[in-house]
Amino acid sequence: MDRITGIELYLRVVETGSFSKAAADLGVTQPTATRHVAALEAQLGARLLHRSTRGVTPTEVGQAYYERCKHIALALEEAGNLASLLQAGVGGTLRVGCSVAFGRRVLVPLTLRYMQQHPGVTLDLSFDDRYVNLVEQGIDVAVRMGRLADSTLGARYLGINPWAVLAAPALLERRGMPAEPTALVQEDCLVYSSVMGDDRWQFRLPDGGMSVVPVKGPLRSNNLSAVLAACRAGLGFAALPWYVAGPSVQAGELVPVLTGHALPSQEMHAVFPSPRLVPGKVRSFVDFLQQQFTAARWWEMPLTK
Repeated sequence: MDRITGIELYLRVVETGSFSKAAADLGVTQPTATRHVAALEAQLGARLLHRSTRGVTPTEVGQAYYERCKHIALALEEAGNLASLLQAGVGGTLRVGCSVAFGRRVLVPLTLRYMQQHPGVTLDLSFDDRYVNLVEQGIDVAVRMGRLADSTLGARYLGINPWAVLAAPALLERRGMPAEPTALVQEDCLVYSSVMGDDRWQFRLPDGGMSVVPVKGPLRSNNLSAVLAACRAGLGFAALPWYVAGPSVQAGELVPVLTGHALPSQEMHAVFPSPRLVPGKVRSFVDFLQQQFTAARWWEMPLTK
């Protein structure tokens, strides 16, 4: 027998003085109520109720057991109310994860705005370029780029993350502006080794076709800031996301090249441990992110350098 159900029935039997009334209150039959209470007595090895034609009353042991179980029932009710409140409400600690560059340049300014709108939420930000298991690391929501591999996660599409090929003005003065993607085969290129085809850059041609260009050069790194710094120093051409390159382009430190041949954009998703029973704080934060990233050219909004 379910012990919690047995305790609930026992409490109602004591309070109503009747198995039939207790059974009706909890929506079960009288024989079911009788079996549950009998199972409790067998588990405890003690008689809890005096039974007579006039009704039922607790024994000395039964009265003490009733008092203790009443506290348990109240605690269970409070726990249920708290869980419902946390599930529906926007408050508590929200643990958010993403890559280092995206976190520092994009997510930090966004979360500052979110915290101003939701002062009851405490943000715990975790930035890591490695794949992170949300459940093992206790992450409530993460922003991920590209196609999603884990179908068991809850996910919400946020928008696209566009990339571009860029170069420093000094490099373009020395080498000239490339006219076609294939010209990069003969140039020094700076390779970001995590995404975007690594050292095989894919370009979408004006006619809709694709061109895959193998590249090489003096630097290869899994850190976008390192690639950005080398590109600004004129050491080579680089493929970078606009949220990283944008401030340098605005400052005149970098120039977009091959603008008629776009690199594929990455999809961005907010992911969370389960698609079911999503906590209110997660829903609120994901809704906020979706509003920011579905705006036209979100990557041009003010960012940190």
